Amino acid sequence: MTTASGGSAGRWASAAVSATVFCVQLDAFALNLALPGIGRDLGAAGGGLQWVVSGYLLAAGALMAGAGRLGDLYGRRRLLMAGLAVFGGASLVCALAPSLPVLVGARVAQGAGGAMAMPAGLALLTNACPPGSRAQVMGRALGIGGVATVCGPYVGGVLTEAVSWRAVCWLNVPLALAAVVCAARAGESRDTTAPASVDVAGLVTATGALAAVAVLVDRGPLWGWASGPSAVALALAVGLGAVFVRHERAAAHPLVDLTLFGNRPFVALTAAGAAANAATVVVLFAVPLALQGPWRLSAAGAGAAFVAPAAAMALAGPVAGRIRTADAVRAMAGALVLGAAALGAAAAAPTLPVFLVAVTGCGAALGVAGALTLIATQAVVRPERAGEASGVTKTVITTAAGLGVAMSGPAADAHGTATAAAVDTALMAAGGCCLAGTVLLVLTAVRPGSSRGERSAADGCPD
Repeated sequence: MTTASGGSAGRWASAAVSATVFCVQLDAFALNLALPGIGRDLGAAGGGLQWVVSGYLLAAGALMAGAGRLGDLYGRRRLLMAGLAVFGGASLVCALAPSLPVLVGARVAQGAGGAMAMPAGLALLTNACPPGSRAQVMGRALGIGGVATVCGPYVGGVLTEAVSWRAVCWLNVPLALAAVVCAARAGESRDTTAPASVDVAGLVTATGALAAVAVLVDRGPLWGWASGPSAVALALAVGLGAVFVRHERAAAHPLVDLTLFGNRPFVALTAAGAAANAATVVVLFAVPLALQGPWRLSAAGAGAAFVAPAAAMALAGPVAGRIRTADAVRAMAGALVLGAAALGAAAAAPTLPVFLVAVTGCGAALGVAGALTLIATQAVVRPERAGEASGVTKTVITTAAGLGVAMSGPAADAHGTATAAAVDTALMAAGGCCLAGTVLLVLTAVRPGSSRGERSAADGCPD
């Protein structure tokens, strides 16, 4: 494995990944509140507008698993820079889009660029940093991404109101360019234990299966889970998934090494991270609506009140980076339990200060859980396949974000007039996700190094 560890290469890799995570996460949420303005500007209305958000998430969810492994094979820095170029170019097209179809197509391209950049960037950083400092460096980078996640809707709303929704797209261009400049100065790394050849059949079947799952999660609530289109999407997902597994078992150099799924800490942390991400999306939708609805704050007041939960979630990344890998599963379980308790307290809060304290605690807990998902899963796999692992993890948690949107539907559809009952239902559903993730960890968790294919502390895993 060719690796540039530590020194200036590691610092530039950290800067590149921080900038990448920031712009990709910002873009995932910044246009949510801009949809009405987009509709007025482009003369579009109805369900077509939702594809501005859905197209991005569907492309990202379907392509990350394959993109992660391509970075391992052909160079993580190379794929990161290619993904950022696609993302920045697509952002430029979004900013200039004359019609809704052009905008949706560019948003799909943005999602594809993000899918290339995110897993490659995380794998690049894993291989660029010395084991002893790797988790802390990744924690800081993910903390910056946390800022973009929680502030994205407000940034989008403010820019749309003050300038135009197109300003959100223009903002991505210099951010992506800055990330490319940093990445160009980072050291390259790749998996030299396998030939640089693509498992085409695995790539096609995996992407097709994931696309079907993503469409089902995104459109299922609108179509009806028992409808014909939902049944077709489910059948495609199952059929292509079965073909993929059969092919990967026989392939000499598979796209995804199926022994990864025998790595119980990896599976437990990824599954729990999916539950945490679904809960996080619910919080990002429901809390601002609660502040402007039941708690009767203005938009500016709600934004000011949300600073504390946002800061707690952002600061959680560096905190997660200080947790020993051997303690990651227990720490994740504890964070999810605290998150569930905080969500329950928020749903039952009798006053606004109590509500804000509860959601701030929830932001901190879910921030730790989300950062640990990406940090600890990288620490329990072989570094030469770090891109593959990060691609699988990012695919799972991105798909879970769609479930979070579905669970927050009753509150989100209210557009600022959410009832207390609708918000409480969404928050309790998020709490249920946290508890489900905790159960998964309790049932499957083992210490790193006890399953096939896992790395142990003796193999260089940071502790």
